[in-house]
Amino acid sequence: MLRQSLLKVIATLSPLLFVAGPSTAQDAPAATTAPIVDSSTPAPSAPAGGGDSFKSLDEEVQALKKEVLDLNRELFVLEEELLFPANTQVAVFVSMDVGEFFALDSVTLKLDNKEVANYLYTEREAQALLKGGVHRVFIGNLKAGEHELIALFTGQGPNQRDYRRGATIKLEKGVGAKYVELKISDKALKAQPEFIVKEWE
Repeated sequence: MLRQSLLKVIATLSPLLFVAGPSTAQDAPAATTAPIVDSSTPAPSAPAGGGDSFKSLDEEVQALKKEVLDLNRELFVLEEELLFPANTQVAVFVSMDVGEFFALDSVTLKLDNKEVANYLYTEREAQALLKGGVHRVFIGNLKAGEHELIALFTGQGPNQRDYRRGATIKLEKGVGAKYVELKISDKALKAQPEFIVKEWE
């Protein structure tokens, strides 16, 4: 149906085109069809070096990330120095050795009978301690003089039983920072965990 209609339109217009002659065709507006392009001519390609510009941009981004991380680290150190000056600073660390007789769950710290820290360990963090990691569980300020530090360890002891054990140390705070290590180790002779509190010199 559509084809027959088109044929009728062409048949109607063809005498008019023929009568107009070549001169009219030249004066007519240019056709709206796309110009013929020589397929042998290669298409314009992307400017050379585009990959290099992306690479250099990526390198700049990585360099900026590194600068931000370095700046954050410096700000963190500066903040600690301001909040916890060396002459009053006290820090407590937790470490583990072997760990066959004790699986650590949490540590609670009391300083002069006041709770200052309570940390619950994930399984991943406990494994990191067993691999030689050291965790700073507390940092604070302490005036010069004698103080008492109590550490309470909670976890699973021998035969998968709930285990809770405390350790105490008397601290003599003088001039300069004070560092204390809470070390959990195995006492093979008694098949029991051992909790040692010691000061770093």
